[in-house]
Amino acid sequence: MVGYLTLMKEDAPQREYPLRELFNALRYVIRYGIAWRAMPNDLPPWHAVHQQAHRWLAAGCFETLAQDLRAVLRLAAGRQAEPTAAIMDSRTLRSTPESGTRAGYDGAKRKRGSKVHLAVDTLGHLLALHVTAADVGDREAVARLAADIQDATGDAVSVAYVDQSYTGETVANAAAAEGIRLEVVKLPEAKRGFVLLPRRWVVAFVGYMLKQAANLMQGA
Repeated sequence: MVGYLTLMKEDAPQREYPLRELFNALRYVIRYGIAWRAMPNDLPPWHAVHQQAHRWLAAGCFETLAQDLRAVLRLAAGRQAEPTAAIMDSRTLRSTPESGTRAGYDGAKRKRGSKVHLAVDTLGHLLALHVTAADVGDREAVARLAADIQDATGDAVSVAYVDQSYTGETVANAAAAEGIRLEVVKLPEAKRGFVLLPRRWVVAFVGYMLKQAANLMQGA
Protein backbone atom coordinates (compact mmCIF):
# COMPACT_ATOMS: atom_id res chain seq x y z
CA MET A 1 0.00 0.00 0.00
CA VAL A 2 2.72 2.47 0.97
CA GLY A 3 4.42 1.98 -2.38
CA TYR A 4 1.33 3.28 -4.18
CA LEU A 5 0.86 6.33 -1.94
CA THR A 6 4.41 7.53 -1.40
CA LEU A 7 4.98 10.58 -3.62
CA MET A 8 8.16 11.57 -1.78
CA LYS A 9 10.43 9.99 0.80
CA GLU A 10 8.89 9.13 4.14
CA ASP A 11 11.59 11.15 5.95
CA ALA A 12 11.19 14.24 3.75
CA PRO A 13 11.67 17.34 5.93
CA GLN A 14 8.40 18.94 4.80
CA ARG A 15 6.34 15.92 5.87
CA GLU A 16 4.60 16.60 9.16
CA TYR A 17 2.20 13.66 9.44
CA PRO A 18 2.82 9.97 8.66
CA LEU A 19 1.24 8.74 5.43
CA ARG A 20 -0.59 6.00 7.31
CA GLU A 21 -2.35 8.54 9.52
CA LEU A 22 -3.33 10.66 6.52
CA PHE A 23 -4.66 7.62 4.67
CA ASN A 24 -6.61 6.41 7.71
CA ALA A 25 -8.14 9.88 8.04
CA LEU A 26 -9.16 9.82 4.37
CA ARG A 27 -10.75 6.41 4.85
CA TYR A 28 -12.69 7.82 7.80
CA VAL A 29 -14.07 10.67 5.69
CA ILE A 30 -15.17 8.25 2.96
CA ARG A 31 -16.53 5.62 5.33
CA TYR A 32 -18.77 7.99 7.29
CA GLY A 33 -19.46 10.59 4.58
CA ILE A 34 -18.59 13.55 6.81
CA ALA A 35 -17.42 17.03 5.84
CA TRP A 36 -13.67 17.61 5.90
CA ARG A 37 -13.93 20.09 8.76
CA ALA A 38 -15.92 17.57 10.85
CA MET A 39 -12.98 15.17 11.20
CA PRO A 40 -12.25 14.05 14.81
CA ASN A 41 -9.44 15.78 16.66
CA ASP A 42 -7.45 12.57 17.09
CA LEU A 43 -6.83 12.49 13.32
CA PRO A 44 -4.48 14.83 11.41
CA PRO A 45 -5.90 18.32 10.65
CA TRP A 46 -8.55 18.24 7.95
CA HIS A 47 -6.62 20.60 5.65
CA ALA A 48 -3.57 18.32 5.71
CA VAL A 49 -5.71 15.29 4.80
CA HIS A 50 -7.57 17.28 2.12
CA GLN A 51 -4.35 18.47 0.47
CA GLN A 52 -2.74 15.02 0.54
CA ALA A 53 -5.90 13.40 -0.87
CA HIS A 54 -5.80 15.77 -3.84
CA ARG A 55 -2.10 15.05 -4.38
CA TRP A 56 -2.92 11.35 -4.53
CA LEU A 57 -5.83 11.97 -6.90
CA ALA A 58 -3.75 14.19 -9.20
CA ALA A 59 -0.96 11.60 -9.33
CA GLY A 60 -3.38 8.78 -10.22
CA CYS A 61 -2.40 6.71 -7.18
CA PHE A 62 -5.84 5.24 -6.58
CA GLU A 63 -6.33 4.36 -10.25
CA THR A 64 -3.04 2.46 -10.30
CA LEU A 65 -3.89 0.67 -7.06
CA ALA A 66 -7.36 -0.32 -8.34
CA GLN A 67 -6.00 -1.58 -11.67
CA ASP A 68 -3.28 -3.71 -10.10
CA LEU A 69 -5.69 -5.11 -7.51
CA ARG A 70 -8.20 -5.97 -10.25
CA ALA A 71 -5.54 -7.89 -12.18
CA VAL A 72 -4.51 -9.84 -9.08
CA LEU A 73 -8.11 -10.74 -8.23
CA ARG A 74 -8.84 -11.84 -11.80
CA LEU A 75 -5.77 -14.08 -11.87
CA ALA A 76 -6.78 -15.55 -8.51
CA ALA A 77 -10.19 -16.34 -10.01
CA GLY A 78 -8.58 -18.18 -12.92
CA ARG A 79 -9.20 -15.38 -15.45
CA GLN A 80 -6.84 -13.39 -17.64
CA ALA A 81 -5.39 -10.30 -16.02
CA GLU A 82 -7.27 -7.98 -18.38
CA PRO A 83 -10.96 -8.47 -19.26
CA THR A 84 -12.38 -8.69 -22.77
CA ALA A 85 -15.92 -7.69 -21.71
CA ALA A 86 -17.24 -4.84 -19.59
CA ILE A 87 -20.53 -3.57 -18.18
CA MET A 88 -21.53 0.12 -18.29
CA ASP A 89 -24.12 1.68 -16.04
CA SER A 90 -24.88 4.84 -14.07
CA ARG A 91 -26.35 5.91 -10.77
CA THR A 92 -27.83 9.23 -9.67
CA LEU A 93 -27.15 10.51 -6.14
CA ARG A 94 -29.00 13.38 -4.48
CA SER A 95 -27.06 16.61 -4.20
CA THR A 96 -25.42 18.04 -1.10
CA PRO A 97 -24.37 21.64 -0.40
CA GLU A 98 -20.86 20.64 -1.53
CA SER A 99 -22.08 19.60 -4.99
CA GLY A 100 -22.07 23.22 -6.16
CA THR A 101 -22.36 23.75 -9.90
CA ARG A 102 -22.00 20.03 -10.58
CA ALA A 103 -25.54 19.37 -9.33
CA GLY A 104 -28.11 18.81 -12.09
CA TYR A 105 -31.60 17.36 -12.46
CA ASP A 106 -32.12 13.81 -13.68
CA GLY A 107 -35.61 13.82 -15.18
CA ALA A 108 -35.80 10.03 -15.48
CA LYS A 109 -34.93 9.44 -11.82
CA ARG A 110 -36.56 12.67 -10.60
CA LYS A 111 -33.51 13.54 -8.58
CA ARG A 112 -31.30 16.59 -8.39
CA GLY A 113 -27.65 15.85 -7.74
CA SER A 114 -24.68 14.08 -9.27
CA LYS A 115 -24.50 11.09 -11.57
CA VAL A 116 -21.85 8.37 -11.36
CA HIS A 117 -21.01 6.76 -14.72
CA LEU A 118 -19.04 3.56 -14.35
CA ALA A 119 -17.74 0.46 -16.04
CA VAL A 120 -16.89 -2.86 -14.40
CA ASP A 121 -15.66 -6.20 -15.66
CA THR A 122 -17.92 -9.27 -15.50
CA LEU A 123 -16.59 -10.06 -12.01
CA GLY A 124 -17.70 -6.66 -10.75
CA HIS A 125 -14.24 -5.09 -10.54
CA LEU A 126 -14.05 -1.39 -11.34
CA LEU A 127 -12.61 -0.33 -14.71
CA ALA A 128 -13.56 3.34 -14.99
CA LEU A 129 -15.69 5.87 -13.12
CA HIS A 130 -16.75 9.49 -13.71
CA VAL A 131 -18.88 11.86 -11.64
CA THR A 132 -20.94 14.44 -13.55
CA ALA A 133 -24.02 16.55 -13.06
CA ALA A 134 -27.17 14.42 -12.93
CA ASP A 135 -28.48 15.90 -16.19
CA VAL A 136 -25.62 14.35 -18.18
CA GLY A 137 -27.21 11.41 -19.98
CA ASP A 138 -25.77 7.92 -20.25
CA ARG A 139 -25.29 8.33 -24.01
CA GLU A 140 -23.18 11.45 -23.52
CA ALA A 141 -20.80 9.66 -21.16
CA VAL A 142 -20.11 6.64 -23.38
CA ALA A 143 -17.23 8.10 -25.43
CA ARG A 144 -15.18 9.08 -22.40
CA LEU A 145 -16.05 5.90 -20.52
CA ALA A 146 -15.09 3.69 -23.46
CA ALA A 147 -11.78 5.51 -23.88
CA ASP A 148 -10.95 5.07 -20.20
CA ILE A 149 -11.89 1.39 -20.29
CA GLN A 150 -9.39 0.78 -23.06
CA ASP A 151 -6.77 2.91 -21.34
CA ALA A 152 -7.16 0.87 -18.14
CA THR A 153 -7.10 -2.52 -19.90
CA GLY A 154 -4.67 -1.87 -22.75
CA ASP A 155 -7.40 -2.04 -25.42
CA ALA A 156 -8.39 -5.53 -24.28
CA VAL A 157 -12.17 -4.98 -24.10
CA SER A 158 -14.17 -5.76 -27.24
CA VAL A 159 -17.77 -5.80 -25.94
CA ALA A 160 -19.70 -3.88 -23.28
CA TYR A 161 -23.11 -4.91 -21.92
CA VAL A 162 -25.51 -2.01 -21.35
CA ASP A 163 -29.20 -1.36 -20.70
CA GLN A 164 -31.67 0.35 -23.02
CA SER A 165 -30.61 3.85 -22.00
CA TYR A 166 -27.53 3.33 -24.20
CA THR A 167 -29.36 2.57 -27.45
CA GLY A 168 -28.88 4.53 -30.66
CA GLU A 169 -26.48 4.78 -33.57
CA THR A 170 -24.58 7.74 -32.15
CA VAL A 171 -23.72 6.02 -28.89
CA ALA A 172 -22.84 2.78 -30.69
CA ASN A 173 -20.46 4.68 -32.97
CA ALA A 174 -18.87 6.44 -30.00
CA ALA A 175 -18.07 3.08 -28.39
CA ALA A 176 -17.01 1.55 -31.73
CA ALA A 177 -14.47 4.33 -32.19
CA GLU A 178 -12.68 2.83 -29.17
CA GLY A 179 -13.02 -0.73 -30.47
CA ILE A 180 -15.96 -1.65 -28.23
CA ARG A 181 -19.23 -3.18 -29.43
CA LEU A 182 -22.27 -2.38 -27.28
CA GLU A 183 -24.66 -5.24 -26.54
CA VAL A 184 -27.98 -4.02 -25.16
CA VAL A 185 -29.61 -6.25 -22.55
CA LYS A 186 -33.36 -5.69 -22.95
CA LEU A 187 -36.04 -6.04 -20.32
CA PRO A 188 -38.62 -8.79 -20.86
CA GLU A 189 -41.74 -7.44 -22.54
CA ALA A 190 -44.07 -8.71 -19.82
CA LYS A 191 -42.12 -7.79 -16.73
CA ARG A 192 -43.67 -8.26 -13.32
CA GLY A 193 -41.84 -7.14 -10.21
CA PHE A 194 -38.10 -7.68 -9.89
CA VAL A 195 -36.40 -9.31 -12.88
CA LEU A 196 -32.73 -10.34 -12.85
CA LEU A 197 -31.03 -9.21 -16.06
CA PRO A 198 -28.23 -11.38 -17.52
CA ARG A 199 -24.74 -10.11 -16.68
CA ARG A 200 -25.98 -6.88 -15.08
CA TRP A 201 -26.17 -8.33 -11.56
CA VAL A 202 -22.45 -7.66 -11.08
CA VAL A 203 -23.08 -3.92 -10.86
CA ALA A 204 -24.55 -4.46 -7.40
CA PHE A 205 -21.12 -5.46 -6.14
CA VAL A 206 -19.75 -1.97 -6.77
CA GLY A 207 -22.80 -0.05 -5.52
CA TYR A 208 -21.20 0.67 -2.16
CA MET A 209 -17.96 1.76 -3.84
CA LEU A 210 -19.89 4.13 -6.10
CA LYS A 211 -21.62 5.81 -3.19
CA GLN A 212 -18.40 6.33 -1.27
CA ALA A 213 -16.50 7.59 -4.31
CA ALA A 214 -19.25 10.09 -5.09
CA ASN A 215 -19.29 11.29 -1.49
CA LEU A 216 -15.56 11.90 -1.65
CA MET A 217 -15.85 13.85 -4.88
CA GLN A 218 -18.75 15.91 -3.51
CA GLY A 219 -16.76 16.83 -0.44
CA ALA A 220 -13.62 17.75 -2.42
